[in-house]
Amino acid sequence: MSQTIELGVGGMTCANCSARVERSLKRVSGVQDAAVNLATERATVTFDPAQVTPQALVETVRDAGYEPATAETDFPVGGMTCANCSARVERALKRAPGVLTAGVNLATERASVTYLPTLTTPDTLHGVVTDAGYSVPQRPATADAAPETDPRAAEAAALRRDVGLSALFALPLLLIAMLPMLIMPLHMFLMGAVGERALNVLMLLLAAPVQFGPGRRFYRQGWAALRHRSPDMNTLVMIGTTAAFGYSLLVTLAPQLFPAGTRHVYFEASGVVITLVLLGKYFEVIAKGRSSDAMRALLNLQPPVAHVLRGGAETDVALAALRVGDELLVRPGEKIPVDGVVERGSSFVDESMLTGESVPVLKEAGAALTGGTLNGRGALHYRATRVGADTALAGIIRLVERAQGSKPPIQGLADRVVAVFVPVVLIIAAVTFLAWLLLGGPDALGRALVSTVAVLIIACPCAMGLATPTSVMVGTGRAAELGVLFRSGAALEGLQGTQVVALDKTGTLTLGRPALGEVRPQAPFTRAQVLTLVGAVEAGSEHPVARALVDTAAAEGLTLPVATDVQAVPGFGVEGVVDGRRVQVGAGRFMARLGIGTGALDHEAQALADAGHTPMFAAVDGQLAALVTAVDPVKPGTPEAVRALQAAGLQVVMVTGDDRRTAQAVARTLGIGEVRAEVLPEDKQRVVQELQSGGRRVAFVGDGINDAPALAQADVGVAIGTGTDVAAESADVILMSGDLRGVPTARALSRATLANIRLNLLWAFGYNVLLIPVAAGALFPLLGAQLSPVLAAAAMGVSSVLVLSNALRLRAFRAPVLTA
Repeated sequence: MSQTIELGVGGMTCANCSARVERSLKRVSGVQDAAVNLATERATVTFDPAQVTPQALVETVRDAGYEPATAETDFPVGGMTCANCSARVERALKRAPGVLTAGVNLATERASVTYLPTLTTPDTLHGVVTDAGYSVPQRPATADAAPETDPRAAEAAALRRDVGLSALFALPLLLIAMLPMLIMPLHMFLMGAVGERALNVLMLLLAAPVQFGPGRRFYRQGWAALRHRSPDMNTLVMIGTTAAFGYSLLVTLAPQLFPAGTRHVYFEASGVVITLVLLGKYFEVIAKGRSSDAMRALLNLQPPVAHVLRGGAETDVALAALRVGDELLVRPGEKIPVDGVVERGSSFVDESMLTGESVPVLKEAGAALTGGTLNGRGALHYRATRVGADTALAGIIRLVERAQGSKPPIQGLADRVVAVFVPVVLIIAAVTFLAWLLLGGPDALGRALVSTVAVLIIACPCAMGLATPTSVMVGTGRAAELGVLFRSGAALEGLQGTQVVALDKTGTLTLGRPALGEVRPQAPFTRAQVLTLVGAVEAGSEHPVARALVDTAAAEGLTLPVATDVQAVPGFGVEGVVDGRRVQVGAGRFMARLGIGTGALDHEAQALADAGHTPMFAAVDGQLAALVTAVDPVKPGTPEAVRALQAAGLQVVMVTGDDRRTAQAVARTLGIGEVRAEVLPEDKQRVVQELQSGGRRVAFVGDGINDAPALAQADVGVAIGTGTDVAAESADVILMSGDLRGVPTARALSRATLANIRLNLLWAFGYNVLLIPVAAGALFPLLGAQLSPVLAAAAMGVSSVLVLSNALRLRAFRAPVLTA
């Protein structure tokens, strides 16, 4: 059966464009017809869904050089209790028309969907989740909303209430069932004074409120899962406890139906199992809440209100009501509400909560402020430049949420196992019941029931579903606190496996802001004269080297006269007239063109060039006046970062567009052995491809702007940010502090997170592999004992809590100490 969809296509400018897209779509196997409308920027495609997917059609449009119109949405999902739940929601979303990709994270309880806006909407996707038997909770409207409006807080409160109510009945139930078995005189007394039937009725009265009160949630959710042919944890608990309760109910009300010796009741199994499962879920919710501490810390960075100056009066305004251009006042010790630029005042601002850098930064007129940072002892008046969802903090929160909601490749193993796990457990439970019934001897029915219930309870796949996402959630949150933003779980996993780190030079290894290096005047000229004359000619230039000259002259208290007849000589230098004297500044070839000899300073210029300086010469009225150099200083911390990467066994390569001599000089300073110099921005991608030869995994570190192709080509692209630059779309990892020491930190955290995930998966899989046979009765021939359903329930809860606790160890991760 064919299917027709509409795709939005951006970037088409003429009939040739639309024809190209149309031809590309028609060439795809399985496409029966395609028509592209330039005016509406839409492609209508009829295709066979058995042969081609909408995702493939979208990629075809992208490969043709145009941008398909897709959208992304991220929303909470309520009611998920195990990995099977998240898998079911994910399958339902992927089957929805117009959905290209869907991922559901059990730990964060969120769904991330990429879809075609021409075919579906977020509201429709919410309906798909609801139809699958789950809910889509709404977020609190404001940051200071009451805690009761938080879905996770509400869930914890409901579980706490249910656990308390359940324990109120389950504890006496357990005592009545177990103490007589342990204390024979007590057993004899109760049998004589009360009687077995009366005790059974009493236990029924205690078990029923648990089974159909707090235990009702397992019926509601477990039955919904069965109805959708996707049994989950709730289904296993529902079947197991119902079997124990139902068998006991029949023994109590109609004992004549059972042979003598099989008239045992297991009310304590159903009641205590439900209590312990609920207790485990309560601890799990509490632990999940702790795993999102970093996200809550980010959300709480901004103050609830801002001091706005309007018409000369100060007014406290909620952040949601702020507008771009508002004048704001930040008093000493207050948090900065939104992004902006300082107009008046001076203060040191602590930006550590966003960049990981502990040293406060001086902010004066013209300096940029970032919302969420902490003002020091001075008052600042500033103008808001970005508010609401446009602020840097909002962007960081979106990136962290997206990373926490994504799945690293290692999650694929758990997903494949979980897809078949619960149906296999139901089969194992059925085989266990039949085997005990046939081979269990006189007490076969009771033993069959105990073992079957134990198998159903202990096999809940909660730990498997939480093993990976909780580690990713805690790891990416901790990374954000250290000034490292991972865009996805795949980036978190990929960084630890890199073998080569390619580093851009300007702005990555160096500051990217040339400073004045050396000024070596020739007699009769002095340093002050040279700086005055050269600075006057360069004053109108925006070139970084010119700005360094002018700034140095100003710093040394020199007054620059106004230059006239200033002319730039492309490729050579600049010249002008200052106080009636002609001043010419440029490279050695400029002096040669002017016929001015530089022999007296050539040796010094060569030596400085070998040391990483960019030499220039200045001439006044046709006479050589000075050698002036510019140098781009190495960033603080860069040498330590390079040494740390090399010590970790990584090959470090410098890739730069600078001339070879300057690049080699910087490389020598840093101890980098391999240099690819004079590489144009568009050729950096090719260099990365060469480094990837032989299957090597390459991380490229650049500034995220002119290095975009190389960042995209690398297995992991790392962008050097500035604390506010979180929009480097080509990068997988962003270092907000702009410090290269963030690379060893990010890699160390990546390795720690992957080790944590592997330990979680080992425990989650090993737990089920070892204990399901024990629950089925594998040890009975050797020890003569069976695993009680009560112990099975406790073990299941402990398993999930252990996985979460192990993930929470990442909260204690510390950046490696790099030696100078």
